[in-house]
Amino acid sequence: MFYRRKLCPVSISRLTKNPTVSSAFHRSSSPYPNLCANEIHSYGGSIRLWSSITGFNSISRRLSVPAKPNFVGSSGFSGTNLVEKPVSLGPGLIRTYCSGKKSDEWIDEIEYLDESGSVIYTGKGIRSVEPGLDDHVMVGRLKKPMLNASAIAKIVEVVKRWKWGPELETQLDKLQFVPNMTHITQALKVIKDGDGALSLFRWAKRQSWYLPSDECYVVLFDGLNQSKDFDGIQSLFDEMVQDSGSSGVLSSGAYNRVIQFLAKADKMEVAFCCFKKIQDSGFEVDTQTYNSLILLFLNKGLPYKAFEIYETMQAASCSLDGSTYELMVPNLAKSGRLDAAFKLFQEMKGRNFKPSFNVFASLVDSMGKAGRLDTSMKLYMEMQGYGFRPSAPMYVSMIESYVKAGKLDAALRLWDEMKKAGFKPNFGLYTMIVESHAKSGKLDIAMSTFIDMEKAGFLPTPSTYSCLLEMHAASGQVDSAMKLYNSMTNAGLRPGLSTYTSLLMLLANKKLVDVAAKILLEMKTMGYSVDVSASDVLMVYIKEGSVDVALRWLRFMGSSGIRTNNFIIRQLFESCMKSGLYESAKPLLETYVNSAAKVDLILYTSILAYLVRCQEEEHERHLMSILGATRYKAHAFMCGLFTGPEQRKQPVLSFVREFFQGIDYELEEGPAKYFVNVLLNYLVLMGQINRARCVWKVAYENKLFPKAIVFDQQIAWSLDVRNLSVGAALIAVVHTLHRFRKRMLYYGVIPRRIKLVTGPTLKIVVAQILNSVESPFEVSKVVLRAPGDAVMEWFKKPIVQQFLLNEIPSRSDILMHKMNTLFPSSAPELRSLAPPKILMPRKAM
Repeated sequence: MFYRRKLCPVSISRLTKNPTVSSAFHRSSSPYPNLCANEIHSYGGSIRLWSSITGFNSISRRLSVPAKPNFVGSSGFSGTNLVEKPVSLGPGLIRTYCSGKKSDEWIDEIEYLDESGSVIYTGKGIRSVEPGLDDHVMVGRLKKPMLNASAIAKIVEVVKRWKWGPELETQLDKLQFVPNMTHITQALKVIKDGDGALSLFRWAKRQSWYLPSDECYVVLFDGLNQSKDFDGIQSLFDEMVQDSGSSGVLSSGAYNRVIQFLAKADKMEVAFCCFKKIQDSGFEVDTQTYNSLILLFLNKGLPYKAFEIYETMQAASCSLDGSTYELMVPNLAKSGRLDAAFKLFQEMKGRNFKPSFNVFASLVDSMGKAGRLDTSMKLYMEMQGYGFRPSAPMYVSMIESYVKAGKLDAALRLWDEMKKAGFKPNFGLYTMIVESHAKSGKLDIAMSTFIDMEKAGFLPTPSTYSCLLEMHAASGQVDSAMKLYNSMTNAGLRPGLSTYTSLLMLLANKKLVDVAAKILLEMKTMGYSVDVSASDVLMVYIKEGSVDVALRWLRFMGSSGIRTNNFIIRQLFESCMKSGLYESAKPLLETYVNSAAKVDLILYTSILAYLVRCQEEEHERHLMSILGATRYKAHAFMCGLFTGPEQRKQPVLSFVREFFQGIDYELEEGPAKYFVNVLLNYLVLMGQINRARCVWKVAYENKLFPKAIVFDQQIAWSLDVRNLSVGAALIAVVHTLHRFRKRMLYYGVIPRRIKLVTGPTLKIVVAQILNSVESPFEVSKVVLRAPGDAVMEWFKKPIVQQFLLNEIPSRSDILMHKMNTLFPSSAPELRSLAPPKILMPRKAM
């Protein structure tokens, strides 16, 4: 709609004489502000003005105007009798404004036109009020206050047209009224454009009438949040903090709104920074803001920061609402802080907040996993009292907790309750029940559940089969184990290595060699390495002493191309030696030697010990061949020891010393002692006393028995043979007494007493030998002792001299029989020097 003003002659003359009177009209209303009066006449005495430029003198072109419209509040012109007051504008210039005084009439006629140019209404009017200074509009001759709705509409119209920038601010400066913060706030609610709203707000901040408004900031933040302009929110937040610092009139509503918006947008760092600024500024943070921050940190996987916010909330004495409890109780429980979660749960109920199902579920689950089953069950019952129905995951969690705690009966009750509630156990739950009962030895329940599992359409995993099979194998149930194995293979499942191992161990213990061989070949067909499993079966037979079965299994392994290790070969060899199967033992030893295995001194000595105990000549030949098959250096020493000096090309003592110098005593001190004891037994039985004395002398020189001989000046001399074999003890006694005799006769040193510490085992043997030559030694519990003077007189006898130099007395057969009775056992599996049970006399070789 347009309006056109007709000017009468009086008005034209007034415009010509004092154009400033109508300056306001030209400045705010006329599209031709620079036209003079003559130019107005040249336009035919009329001026057309666009309604969108006339300020509050405009009427929307979409409005329907009645025959006599009421333009109150929308027309800047009124009838005659203009009231003016003079204002000085400089030398010779006077400008008038609305006041209580009369002024010259400026009679003009206003025509309101529609878009086609037809006249809608014609009326009288006077000049407009001064924009930006007057607080009212003139309607005819009446002053009307500026309506808020009109002011807000005008501000919105200007902002929508000019958007932002200097032009917008220029148009806002030209407003024909003085806005206030109510106008700005309401206009911001209408304006949807974020840039325009911010431009209007920042223009208002520069005005003298500006007052910080919390509502204004809230409106701005809402608009920026809707447009997802979070950078703008942060920038405006900083401005708000500065405003608050300078004026201090803002409340905390806008601050809390900012944090909530940022938290919902997952702007964690910015939200937390703003939160810290609010705390530093001393503003109060509300419960909803705390909840949004807690939820943000929980969603980001930072529960410790969420708990920190919760502790800050408590320190600030901020009251918790239902949402806070719903957030904190489950997360405290899941993080393991069960006491704090349960305390908060009790507080929640004390404040008459009804716990949700999620709260109960998290507490039941966490308490169960932590082993606090009684508390978990109480919460479970309390939850049902609140009217909540347990869910399938809750049943699963509780059953799992009771199973892990070993309370299978309670787990079964929950299992039955779950099925009565209409929930079908899933695959994992079936597997858990089956395996737990199988491992606990309740095979009947495990198998019953296993059958139900198959009926429910679940195919058991290899793990379930393996668990059942292994438990049946451990209980010795061969038939059940084989049925499970066949069922497993028929279902197309591949048994695991542990399943095969358990089944093979069961068959090995039952000595079902053929079935074990069949399973082993199937295992090999499945692609498993069977060497270790086959060796384990072989070791079972060896430990049980089933040497024949072990040899049979070893032959099967060889025919199937399955190898074993040298340790097991050696164990089987020693078992054959122990059982007297010397013919079977020699091939095993040859296999052991040919596989580059190291024959050590212990192995050689153990074979020599069997030779010492051997009673049959045929077995002796086998044992001698076995000793030769070792290819060990000790065998060359044994062969050289029994040859003459012509073949050795050196004396016996030098030959023995040379051999013992090649022994690494740091590594082989124990085996060397073992070898000396068994070798001295063998030499005594063979009647080689001189060679035996050489071996003892060299062994003592190399400190294999450093504490055997003790010289305590002239008080007591002693010999300790408790750790020696019988043969070694006899040689040690003879050789040491010979040394004592030389020291006493040649040097004249006579001790008060001489002791032979024999121990209970060797006491009788040593006493009988010495009694055969009428010795003065008296026998006590574990020691033979005699005074030094008596021994000195005894040493002077010729028979004693002959006894100590070379030979055993003439009645050697009786003596050797008694010696054989207590001869040492050097069984390889014992590795000890304990005396044997019995040894019959044998011919000297």
